[in-house]
Amino acid sequence: MRTIFLDTLAHFRGQVLGWGLATFLMGVLTVIRYNIFQDNQEPIRQLLAGEVGDLIRMFGDVTRVTTPGGFLSLALFSFLPLVLGAFAVLAGSGLVVADEESGTLDLVLAHPVSRTALYLGRLLAFVVATLAILALSWLGFLVAMAWSTLDVGWWALARPYVSLAAVLFFYGGLSLLLSLVLPARRTAAMAAGVILLASYFFTTLARLDKGMEPVARFSPISYYQSGDAIEGLNGRWLAGLLAAALIMAALAWWCFERRDIRVAGEGGWRWPRRHRRRPG
Repeated sequence: MRTIFLDTLAHFRGQVLGWGLATFLMGVLTVIRYNIFQDNQEPIRQLLAGEVGDLIRMFGDVTRVTTPGGFLSLALFSFLPLVLGAFAVLAGSGLVVADEESGTLDLVLAHPVSRTALYLGRLLAFVVATLAILALSWLGFLVAMAWSTLDVGWWALARPYVSLAAVLFFYGGLSLLLSLVLPARRTAAMAAGVILLASYFFTTLARLDKGMEPVARFSPISYYQSGDAIEGLNGRWLAGLLAAALIMAALAWWCFERRDIRVAGEGGWRWPRRHRRRPG
């Protein structure tokens, strides 16, 4: 399992650097914007009091924009589940099935390695890669804060990333499970991506329309704490997301243990089609 973990993690290094450095820079720019906001609070407050504020309210509480947590929610953290959710969906959907569709998974399993060891090694590599990306983003804040008036402790700033990690594990587990029950990886990624977009849409819309709140309760992103986690994590929300991610990962393992592996040259399998009899 250790070899599989290290090999899979090596394949993730490009994505870790790409996503991690991108969000690192986003963190630096957010701190710079905070400094600008502090120097222009009154004009910005007047702007938020109008129609612009009504629109921005979709992404957070504009009345708390003067607090570090409120500002960081509106400026960055409210968007990260959608941005990094794309990584979780693509990585999760290809964690096992990508090699299967390329015809190499059967060759790997021909070696003395169990399916469980293969699955756990790759799943652990996904978890570590996700945490590495979040750590790089967090470091972007810490570096920029050395020249900023943003007064937030290193652990307080890490709390939103803990909440975000739970969301990413949820969608990674969902896409992994779907990849093992749907016809192909692209189908699983598309389905998980649609669920991610719908979840984000209903969560943000519920901030404008209270009538959407009953629907938003079924959205995983509704239990993401964004910048509000700076003031403290909601343990029940965090545990619920992690438990759901763990359940989906366990179901995906169960499916992987019991399914037939496609061999090289077969390509993606399709839904069974009903054959029509020709007349006469």
